[in-house]
Amino acid sequence: MYQYELLNVSDERLWDEVESRAGSTVFQTRAWISFIAATQRAVPVVLGIRDAGGFVGYFIGLIVQRLGVRILGSPFPGWSTDYMGFILEPGSCRTSALHGLFDFAFERLGCAHVEVMDRQFTTQDLNQVGIRYRLYQGFAIDLSLDEAALFANFTSACRRCIRKADKEGVLVEVAPVEGFAEEYFAQLKDVFARQGLVPTYGLDRVRQLIARLHPAGQVLLVRARDRSGRSIATGIFPYLHGVMYFWGGASWREFQILRPNQAVHWFAMKYAKAHGVHTYDLGGAGEYKRQYGGRAISTPWIRKSKYAWLESARALAQKAFSVRQQMLGKWRLRLARNREASVNPSAGNSNNHEPVTS
Repeated sequence: MYQYELLNVSDERLWDEVESRAGSTVFQTRAWISFIAATQRAVPVVLGIRDAGGFVGYFIGLIVQRLGVRILGSPFPGWSTDYMGFILEPGSCRTSALHGLFDFAFERLGCAHVEVMDRQFTTQDLNQVGIRYRLYQGFAIDLSLDEAALFANFTSACRRCIRKADKEGVLVEVAPVEGFAEEYFAQLKDVFARQGLVPTYGLDRVRQLIARLHPAGQVLLVRARDRSGRSIATGIFPYLHGVMYFWGGASWREFQILRPNQAVHWFAMKYAKAHGVHTYDLGGAGEYKRQYGGRAISTPWIRKSKYAWLESARALAQKAFSVRQQMLGKWRLRLARNREASVNPSAGNSNNHEPVTS
């Protein structure tokens, strides 16, 4: 049976040990954990795991309180974070470690709900022991292929977009930190506005991510410019231990004809490959991500509640958040159109605008 010990998250030597382990992800580093703690008002948790034979590994997570309920997330939805969970010695039993974690979280940490997304779990493992989960779908690209093979794996439409961006003089570059968060977020709002929505997070989250990961050398910031030097697209790519992740991308709709988004991804892949990265994880589902030729992947996002009613409460909370985002988007779209009509009374009748409806 595994034994758990709550470790001192202020101990820098602990983080040095955690981050040095090959199985760790960028989402388990001190920089990333401090980012979540700052943006989610969360308390970091690092557990040491042992058995009779000695050291087994670590568990990395954070505790948040929502509507009076203590939740242990590793990660939790809404944290803009992918794979966390365990860092275990080879040969360790992950399902046993998971059961031990549930017991420790409920009995010792006072939590009523636990969520874990660990890249090493399989659905077969979890089905055998009856643990609930949903699948987090995504795509991964093997960057060990040479550039010609990588490019050939893109769809023909994607390759044409990249060639067009180059022909139109789009310049893609590593971006400096100063002003990048504001630049990215302005473009992100435009991305969501196209769909009548608003971003699911604010500018401060982007600032906090960059402020913590960039000094640690764990994030690539990319910018695309047009011929006149205007920033038309941006991308944020965390990385560690040979794996790069797509955290977010944004662009101005008026410059989409130049196809900067595909150019940004292609630049990031080539940069990562040149710096020893072997895998590009596109970070979640999205049909547009298929164009880059990656293999489909799925990871169980595990959950367990101490009380049965929490499952229903969690589902209702997610639905309420989605409805809120849609209502905010519609309200802001209407407000923008009303402002445009007040400046140019003929704009309300233009064929370039859809009618405003309630």
